[in-house]
Formats: sequence, C-alpha cells, structure tokens
Amino acid sequence: MVQANEITRDLAQQIIGRFYRAHAQKDVALLRTVVTPDWQYVPASFGPAGGPDQMIPVFVDLASALPDMDIQILDVLIHGNMVGVRAKVRGTQSGSLMGIAATSKPIEFAIHSFHEFRGERIAKTWHLEDWLSVFHQLGTLPPSLN
Repeated sequence: MVQANEITRDLAQQIIGRFYRAHAQKDVALLRTVVTPDWQYVPASFGPAGGPDQMIPVFVDLASALPDMDIQILDVLIHGNMVGVRAKVRGTQSGSLMGIAATSKPIEFAIHSFHEFRGERIAKTWHLEDWLSVFHQLGTLPPSLN
C-alpha cells in the first residue's frame, strides 16, 4: 500500500498512463479508476463540480473537436506524492474547438500537469495547455477572444 506522502515510480507510471489514456479516449469510466471521487481539476473553467464526472462535457466536446486525439507522455517527474507530467497532444481539428469551426488541420500542442496523489489515486490535478500554439496552427483565435 502506498503511503499518503509517497508514490513509487512504477505505480505513478501505471496511473498516469491510464489517466492520459482516459483523456485521449474520452473515457470517464476509465478516469474513475484512477482519480478520487472528490478529484479536483484546476483550472475548472466549467464550474465548481468536483470528481471525474466534471469531465463529461469536456470529453463530449473533445470527441467532436479532436476525434483522433493522441497524447504522448514525454516526461514524468515524481516527488513524494506529487507527479509532474510533460506531454504532447496531437489530433485533427474535425469539429468546433472553442468556437473555431472545423478546419481539418492537424494540430500538436504541449500540456503540462501536476498531480497530487492520495494513496493510489489522483486527488488533484493542476493542468495547462498551450492554446496559443493551437490558435497559431489553426490561423485564428476563438471568437470570444476577438
């Protein structure tokens, strides 16, 4: 059993792999297996709800916007119960993305996350995406930013 203040490299790799596979596959059921019921996602731009079900509307949007989304984990850093991840997302913008109409253009962008583990599950995630590079690749800004 993993203590609250440490996580092994093998367990971190396993859980982090499933976490990002859940996102790439837009699979809330898989996400529920790796996060706590009260999991916090920061920034939670879609409201104050916690837990894995807060990702349902995000996964619905991603299924349309980037149906072929793939996430490649580049680096995993572990310190106590904290795990940092540097990854790359690739996909084809096949549906509306933040109000930008489908372009059928391939996009690639960086993501960076820090995950706080509680036991063998992720309890909190701080997450950033490089949206500026996405907008540059698509050649436009979302209507809300114009």
